[in-house]
Amino acid sequence: MHELTALIKEDMKPALGVTEPAAIAFAVASARRHTAGTVRSVALELNSGMYKNAFTCGIPGSGETGIVHAAALGAVGADPDKGLECLDGAAEKHERQAKELAASGRITVEMTDITSRIFIKASVTTDEGNASVTIRGSHTNIVCITENGRTVFEKPAEPESADGTEAEPPLIHRYTVNELYSYAMTIPKQEIFFVGNAIEMNLNLCKAGLLSLETPYTHFLFKENGDCFFSKDERKTAALLCAAAVEARVLGISVPAMSITGSGAHGIIASLPIYASSVVCGYPAELMIRATALSFLICMYIKEYSGKLSSFCGCAIAAGTGAACGLTLQCGGSAEAVAYTINNMASGITGMICDGGNHGCVMKAAAAIDAAYRASAMAMGKVCIDGRHGINGRMPEQTMRNMGLIASPGMTGTEKTIIDILEHKMGE
Repeated sequence: MHELTALIKEDMKPALGVTEPAAIAFAVASARRHTAGTVRSVALELNSGMYKNAFTCGIPGSGETGIVHAAALGAVGADPDKGLECLDGAAEKHERQAKELAASGRITVEMTDITSRIFIKASVTTDEGNASVTIRGSHTNIVCITENGRTVFEKPAEPESADGTEAEPPLIHRYTVNELYSYAMTIPKQEIFFVGNAIEMNLNLCKAGLLSLETPYTHFLFKENGDCFFSKDERKTAALLCAAAVEARVLGISVPAMSITGSGAHGIIASLPIYASSVVCGYPAELMIRATALSFLICMYIKEYSGKLSSFCGCAIAAGTGAACGLTLQCGGSAEAVAYTINNMASGITGMICDGGNHGCVMKAAAAIDAAYRASAMAMGKVCIDGRHGINGRMPEQTMRNMGLIASPGMTGTEKTIIDILEHKMGE
């Protein structure tokens, strides 16, 4: 198996609801497993991105939102063996218990520092003892477990260089855009057939959004698309499919998304526009799969620079750029056209903020789809914002690096301001 194939396969993970509340519930449930008795209290420590993204998120299977309820449901009704789908199967009795625990004031939440690197520490105290679980780097990467103050599991820290960065560059950064394009075009189709699972899963979530009566943006776009799921307009169809899936996800509808880079919305935006264009334009299924593989890789490339959780909207900027590149490949674009597409996207929407997982994600998704189609069409017409201008680099790899740097460390102050605004609103 090609190492890029393995990278995509490892990165694709089902996630129920927005990933951050799911990760919080997973962390609490994992800690709960290491202690017996009745839950007395839960204490959470979260990095800024985790704190912000879960702040007002809908929780699957309930009408509740936010960090405290995610933690409460994790303590009483989550199955950590299911990873980011840990809330799948939570019963009505668990929901009642979670509401009581959340209302009791026995769940505390502390934000640790402003960083795009994922950090969760969940501590559960019962009438028989206490346990804690620490997660770092990715949403389910447990690095430490304690029971009654005694460490029972600890994962070695990743090596860092003298300046605090990773000693070895991520695998994806060892490739050029030309090499990623070549991989997507030439890898045996049987090896990447599994990528279609992401499209299938995200399409099911999209259908759930369309069937819901609580998805106003979806129904607006459905009407705009001629009151049909697929119209002759590939952009409007793509916007509808993405919005329906994203809206269903942020509202907590209990249907999973296939995430990439730890985000269901990234997986949705990096896959469904390519599927929409394939259906509307009649592209071969194999070409759609190859285009989606490239889309995922470009998204991963940018996210490795920006960090998993930052104050720019990775769904629009990273996944949107991935989708734009996939659209370019699917309609016959060369590696050069893909490079043009990256520069056009960098010049267009870099800097769009992330103010957490919430209903506004639907608007950001719609903007990303519009930008992706425009960037791809211009690239196919050999129109490109070249490296002399703005944050664009001499090579597309440099452009993507600069896109990531805008988020982290570039927007650290923005992250703090967004969190201040959210907290001020809660106190009003």
